[in-house]
Amino acid sequence: MSDSIQDQYIFEEQKHLVAGISEEALLSRVVLERGEGVYVYDIEGRKYFDFASGIFTQSLGHNNPFVREALHKQIEKLWNVHDFTTPPRLECCKILAENLPAEIDTFCFLTTGAEAVEAAIRAIFCFASPARSKLAALRYGFHGKTLGARMLVHWKIGNNSLPADSVLAYRAYCYRCPFSLSYPSCEILCAQKVEAEVCQNQSVAALFFEPIQGAGGVIVPPKEYWDIISRACQKNGVLLVADEVVTGGGRVGSFLASSYYNINPDLVIMAKGLASGFPFAVLAGKKEILNSHEFSAPGSSSSTFASNPLGLAAAAATLKELSRLNLGQHIVKLGEIISIKLQQMMDEFSFVGDVRGIGLLHAIEFVEDKNSKRPSANYARQFFLKCIKDGIKVSLGGNIVRLAPPFITEENVLMEVLERMKKVLRTIGPEK
Repeated sequence: MSDSIQDQYIFEEQKHLVAGISEEALLSRVVLERGEGVYVYDIEGRKYFDFASGIFTQSLGHNNPFVREALHKQIEKLWNVHDFTTPPRLECCKILAENLPAEIDTFCFLTTGAEAVEAAIRAIFCFASPARSKLAALRYGFHGKTLGARMLVHWKIGNNSLPADSVLAYRAYCYRCPFSLSYPSCEILCAQKVEAEVCQNQSVAALFFEPIQGAGGVIVPPKEYWDIISRACQKNGVLLVADEVVTGGGRVGSFLASSYYNINPDLVIMAKGLASGFPFAVLAGKKEILNSHEFSAPGSSSSTFASNPLGLAAAAATLKELSRLNLGQHIVKLGEIISIKLQQMMDEFSFVGDVRGIGLLHAIEFVEDKNSKRPSANYARQFFLKCIKDGIKVSLGGNIVRLAPPFITEENVLMEVLERMKKVLRTIGPEK
């Protein structure tokens, strides 16, 4: 065992902690102690720029004073009374109604994105006609790790047999087009396939989708993709369920990524960035869906921790501060800077196969070489570890590194970090 303080912490923790924590936590071997603004600090005082905003949770950065004050006030008053009405819950209702489309006016509060997805599944099958007994989702999407959420994307674990399979639809992954076509000459064939296999399928009740797939690699579809699909779903009576757990709250510049794509969802799921890292999620939707039949029965949408005043106070404060700061244009501008810098990196390095993103959600896809496009988790891990050593925390997943800084990041800080990342790329290679 190493003599470093951090190694000692990790050694002791690993005696008891489950092994399946995140890849970045396992590889980094960093013990984080505090956060301030766009930085986190380890127990030895080293500073890291948080280019992942926690796990896309810290939209306002770490330890935001406005959110901290709201939590201090609430912790002295009330912690949990199941789902009785409380001032923070009413505040959340009002702020969400102000920020969401007018028809999305009914809210079911929960604790995680996966819990909200499960609630959406229940609500849909209470509302839809018996003939529409199936759900649909995009290939390689991520909606959580609970049974229903995994069922949506056919994610089987061990010997588990899923109770039902959804209809899987093609995503718009232009870099790895399953039809070996190129945009825009492809005429958005992936969307045409979704229209035929999902939107016109009379047994499908709803399409679950991330407007921009997050865990799947930050897949940013052309606008025509969602235009074709959303129109076809509405025409054929297929409900649209937007999973905006990653994008909801302004990460792409607009409050919803659905708004960027002119999608009019029937239900919206949000979590991560709405409560500054505290357990909070919301299933928002049209009243006629969320108040329909069995889903409106007493207890049908309640949950032990879902309406806890602390999580709601954190969410209300975060949403208020986001509205006050009005960072939409700032997010767009920072996103343009990231796009330009990442494009330069892709042009320079043969192992950077693709870069993509919008607003403050981007990805670098590492490959063995540009011709073969073979995914390279090796290069991605090298990049991640050397970024950690240089004081930059990014989000690692396989051969893809995701970049999602806090909204409050200043332009000069972002530029400096991106230049450091470029220097890191110059130090990695096949045998390094």
